[in-house]
Amino acid sequence: MMRRLFLPILKWKLKKLSQLTIWRYRPGIIGVTGSVGKTSTKFAIAAVLSSERRVRTSRGNFNNELGLPLTILGDWDEIKGIFFWPKVFFRGIKNLIIKTEYPEILVLEYGVDRPGDMKYLLEIARPNISVITAIGETPVHVENFPGPEELVREKGKIIDYLPTAGFAVLNRDDETVMNLRGRTRAHVMTFGFSKDAEVHIANFDHKAENGKPLGIAFKLEYAGGFVPVRIEGVFGKAQAYAASAAAAVGIIFGLNLVKISEALKNYRTAGGRAQLLPGVKDTYIIDDSYNASPLSMHAALDTLQNLPGKRKIAVLGDMLELGGYAMDAHQFIGTVAAKIVDVLVTVGPRAKFIAEAARAKGMQKKNVMSFDLAEEAARPVQDLIRKGDLILVKGSRAMQLEKVVEEIKDRR
Repeated sequence: MMRRLFLPILKWKLKKLSQLTIWRYRPGIIGVTGSVGKTSTKFAIAAVLSSERRVRTSRGNFNNELGLPLTILGDWDEIKGIFFWPKVFFRGIKNLIIKTEYPEILVLEYGVDRPGDMKYLLEIARPNISVITAIGETPVHVENFPGPEELVREKGKIIDYLPTAGFAVLNRDDETVMNLRGRTRAHVMTFGFSKDAEVHIANFDHKAENGKPLGIAFKLEYAGGFVPVRIEGVFGKAQAYAASAAAAVGIIFGLNLVKISEALKNYRTAGGRAQLLPGVKDTYIIDDSYNASPLSMHAALDTLQNLPGKRKIAVLGDMLELGGYAMDAHQFIGTVAAKIVDVLVTVGPRAKFIAEAARAKGMQKKNVMSFDLAEEAARPVQDLIRKGDLILVKGSRAMQLEKVVEEIKDRR
């Protein structure tokens, strides 16, 4: 009861204080949305623009009606302690009264869980530049909408509200994203692997040395010029997408490709997002445990396939918030996994459909294991891995697959 009374008041106060802060300081606002890749893209954009401007972005996953205002009001990274909200309001009001050195640019992540979310966030902060990363055919959070079209329409509001002098930065490879381009009067810039993309990714490759994955390398091409880009410690095409979206934003701000390439060397993804970790028994772990959707799960399996390892092991958890699309989506991932992995471990009731589909596609029963909970899977996964294995760990946040990562990572 207390929470139901407190939360609306808290949201209203945060919204008003954030609106006043933006009115006071007039920062440039870059909004990032999509079903996958929002946080990585946010960090990549911040890395590129920080080479020239004062930039703030959230270190945490602050993309809702509480998190987005927190990024506007201060450099907060987590909600912690009974005095947290009084501190937020005290500092926010102080910054309204006494002008301080405020960021020139805010890079904000706009999350959509249910109808009306995007409209609410845009009432707080309307971007000058909006980036849509990827949505795919079966977007995450679709269970809270009548269907995928309504969810896509809600996400698309981020470009509906752009000024005519603004920019919509869109993923050229995602048909769902490109179908939104007619909804904006702003300039449109595209990125991706397609040759039609204005910021084009070419010659993508994973780099490894002595069996250890090192990172990714590719070329970025724009307006007849190109630069090589090499980013250590990140893996998968999703990271190249993040870098190319950031490059598009950098170009809008007048940066040349050489400066962008140099700035991207400082880009690091957040924990639990395709992060390489040393594992026990001389193995390597791709820790992608933070979240999952059909699109990102498929991409993670592609990454596993393209990196060196004596055996490829996938620990895959439930993909949540898919509504009536859940069974088909999990079965599809199972058919993909069957072609790539040597050993498959699933966690959660929905992920059992991954296991069933993989066995139906020819995976031997002894190489497929299923568990209900992450803590049940952790020790058996440690027992089955061997020297030289490469292990992918991925699932929706609620599945807590970081418990598996903690069990099998090398703590030396």
